[in-house]
Amino acid sequence: MGIYLKSKDEIAKLRRANAATATVLEICCENAKPGVSTWDLDRIAAAKMKELGAKSAFLGYHGYPAVLCTSVNDVVVHGIPRKDVVLKEGDIVGIDFGCFVDGFCGDSARTVAVGKISAEAQRLIDTTRESLDLGIAQARAGNRIQDIGAAVQQWVEGRGYAVVRQFIGHGIGKQMHEDPPVPNYGTPGKGQRLNVGLVLAIEPMVNAGTHEVEVLADNWTAVTKDHKLSAHFEHSIAITEEGPVVLSAL
Repeated sequence: MGIYLKSKDEIAKLRRANAATATVLEICCENAKPGVSTWDLDRIAAAKMKELGAKSAFLGYHGYPAVLCTSVNDVVVHGIPRKDVVLKEGDIVGIDFGCFVDGFCGDSARTVAVGKISAEAQRLIDTTRESLDLGIAQARAGNRIQDIGAAVQQWVEGRGYAVVRQFIGHGIGKQMHEDPPVPNYGTPGKGQRLNVGLVLAIEPMVNAGTHEVEVLADNWTAVTKDHKLSAHFEHSIAITEEGPVVLSAL
């Protein structure tokens, strides 16, 4: 495919797509409460997306059946929303959403608490969010792609957690998945050099136990092999002359 650097005008269009993404994600997170099913969240997302004039990036992608991915507790990523998966007090849920606006894609994810959660679960969420921030800080022109992953990995492993290796971040633009791949692990100073105009979806997935995952029979839902908790955060960011710009921030 090759790496496609975006113009300032294209980055502005990606910002609009990501603003819609962030708006939908925010309302889903606000509604992630005890008694709400993950299917309910998907319907909320679909309604808000339609209101914003956006088109789902997920629905129909390689046959995916929903507009959200909803990953509860030991589900790492790609949990399919279901009527019989009802959130309960103490759960954590990763909510991943992407959409197109005027031909450009936005993509973002957050893991949120359902009611009151354990201190251990909160620490995992905090660590994952912090690792994303540290990865984004490395997304500067002149750095290398593995500088991002190394920053994530060092923080996560230093806190006693494991970085998922089977699923990684990606470039983003007119397609949801573009080059280059963006691993959440690596060696500082290695990999593709980062240039102004590159737009990346950086998305650490962090497990409380082993980094190993298994994909269930639906061929989408990925769970931790040891069934310990997992958290996931994602932002789409643009590398500019002034440094990284988070496009999917509200």
